[in-house]
Amino acid sequence: MKKLFLFILSVIAISAYFACSKSAPQTPPCTATPVADDSSALVKFAGDSIPLTRDTSGLYYHIIDSGSGPKPKSINRLEVTYVARVIPTNITFDSAVNSTLNNAVLGDLIEGWQIGLPKIGVGGHIQLFIPSAYAWGCTGYGPVPANTPVFFDVQLIAMQ
Repeated sequence: MKKLFLFILSVIAISAYFACSKSAPQTPPCTATPVADDSSALVKFAGDSIPLTRDTSGLYYHIIDSGSGPKPKSINRLEVTYVARVIPTNITFDSAVNSTLNNAVLGDLIEGWQIGLPKIGVGGHIQLFIPSAYAWGCTGYGPVPANTPVFFDVQLIAMQ
């Protein structure tokens, strides 16, 4: 009787193990929009009043003031004032005045900032028209849907 009980208990344990070890259905991999696919949305968002420059990466920008201080490198901590908007809706999803970005270094920020901010020095002001692949890609971020290009109006106040 004891052997039968142990046998049944063993069968239940083995069955439970295999039932729990079944893999969950796989979600499809995240696929980012190619940079070139966002180009027309970025140019349209800028309109005719903002003269854009296209970086070789595909990021568009407009330098309002190049600044007079040193230009940031990936290791620098930045102090900035910025407004961030979703393209094409123009809805503001973030902004900060004299923010230290939670003490983050440029190399830890979105790739669009890593490409664009070194184009100005301290005291500079730049508008960045960032393809989704250089922002939050196919994952999105809070109010920014997946594969959505973004706009940042940034003033570089200081850096360490």
